Amino acid sequence: MSSGSGSGSDPHLLSLLRAIRLRQSAPDAASAGEADTAAALSDIPVREEPEEEPESPRPADAGLLWRGDPGATLGRASMKAIPPIGGVNPSGPAAPVPTIPPIVGVRTGGPPGTEFPAAQNYPAIPRRFPGRTLPGPGAGPGRDGMDPADDAALRDTQRLLSTSLTFAGGPDAVAGRLWRALDQAQPALLESLPGAPDGQRAQLARAITWLIHTMDDPPALVTGCSAVGAALAECGIQWNQLHLVGAALAESMRTGMAPGTWRQEFDQAWRWTWQHTYEWIVHGGTLTAYQPTIWDTEVVEHDLRRDDLAVVRLRPFLPMPYRPGQYARFEVPAVPGIWRPYSLAGAPHREDVIELHVRAKTETGVSGTLVHHTRPGDRIRVTRAEGEMALPTESGRPILMIAGDTGVAPMKAMLAELAATADTRQAVLFWGVRDLTELYDIDALTALAAEIPRATVIPIVAEGDPGPYPSGLVTDAVATYGEWTRHEIYLAGPPLMIASTSEALHRLGVPRTRIHHDPPE
Repeated sequence: MSSGSGSGSDPHLLSLLRAIRLRQSAPDAASAGEADTAAALSDIPVREEPEEEPESPRPADAGLLWRGDPGATLGRASMKAIPPIGGVNPSGPAAPVPTIPPIVGVRTGGPPGTEFPAAQNYPAIPRRFPGRTLPGPGAGPGRDGMDPADDAALRDTQRLLSTSLTFAGGPDAVAGRLWRALDQAQPALLESLPGAPDGQRAQLARAITWLIHTMDDPPALVTGCSAVGAALAECGIQWNQLHLVGAALAESMRTGMAPGTWRQEFDQAWRWTWQHTYEWIVHGGTLTAYQPTIWDTEVVEHDLRRDDLAVVRLRPFLPMPYRPGQYARFEVPAVPGIWRPYSLAGAPHREDVIELHVRAKTETGVSGTLVHHTRPGDRIRVTRAEGEMALPTESGRPILMIAGDTGVAPMKAMLAELAATADTRQAVLFWGVRDLTELYDIDALTALAAEIPRATVIPIVAEGDPGPYPSGLVTDAVATYGEWTRHEIYLAGPPLMIASTSEALHRLGVPRTRIHHDPPE
């Protein structure tokens, strides 16, 4: 804030205003920013080259601030090498700066889908800065204790960002150019993020829109960028993978404009915005070492397959990594504080949507709410993925999957991964059900198997008319169909089914080390 904001103001929120003031009072910043943008993107290495030149240190006037080893990974794995970040301004005082408090109020900007990250990640706290009480309406500084001049400076920067985005063709066009630049310069960055290219470009477009619409609300901006940093840290993003983003974003704006439209103040606004966005992202990534990461998701599809079973598809607002075969814990608003595990049946290489197969145990509770009281547009929270079930790394190792009931969900995810990667290894799925009515997802499974050169799906019906499928117990069918001692075997379903099937496989000569399943809960 300005000098009129007082010494008790939050230093994290002051940094953005100081940057804007410096930009306005430093006439040489324009030429420096323009030169750096050109330099940063002028020699992007071509991916086909056999060797990649080592990255040279970032010049002091590059417009991005750095701290620590540029190759270090954000998040838990890097905490021995990277000291915790207490503040957001590495050029500031050496004394620890208070951590950024979680602040409610990320406001919706633009059409539905542009409002991520959702505000319910963060508990509500009073809107005040440390050591300061907000004045009453119409008295002294503006909202949140900010000097009106600071509000005007933020709105001016927001206007420059919005105007340049319009001149550059809008968020979808800019996101497409930015994605292509990052794909050429930092392909490993995009490969670390879930989803197909189209989904990643759509998420970039939503992020750009959110950033502009939130620019005049510093508490929400800091909170949201911290959430982005936590999500990127969970994906294993490294700091040096982000150093071209600011310059690439400004260049994506410039190249989309008509000749003579680009102005130096556009370049300055985007680069200064990225400078502080980057710092808050790093801060949020560091916090993953000390607190769990929670994703907000939106229900995009709810399909009631039976009276007691639904397939629910959710889209996280921020990138959420997981391996096919893993599970995560979910919380619904109707039952706060209660988390229940469900396998993730999505395809992370194909889309940014996760899929749950839920059987209702009661009319209420988490399962009952997901099956009977959930509709598209509802919000559901989810923790980071867990579990050790994953496809074998040995490409020639054949796979046997045995599922009971909704235990077919993680098997569907692994089949989707085999299809997405064009894997040619043998894969066999036995799906044991009580009767024909329980084959709620057989069409989707059959379609997936058709995309895989050597995959087979075999339903086993225990009771009643089996229709075109074999009848009996799934353990008997597995013993009848072949010899499985060379296979990696995955089990999922009711605990009794897992125990009996595991013991039957061991009697058939399968080593226990080849039998994989998550512990029952």
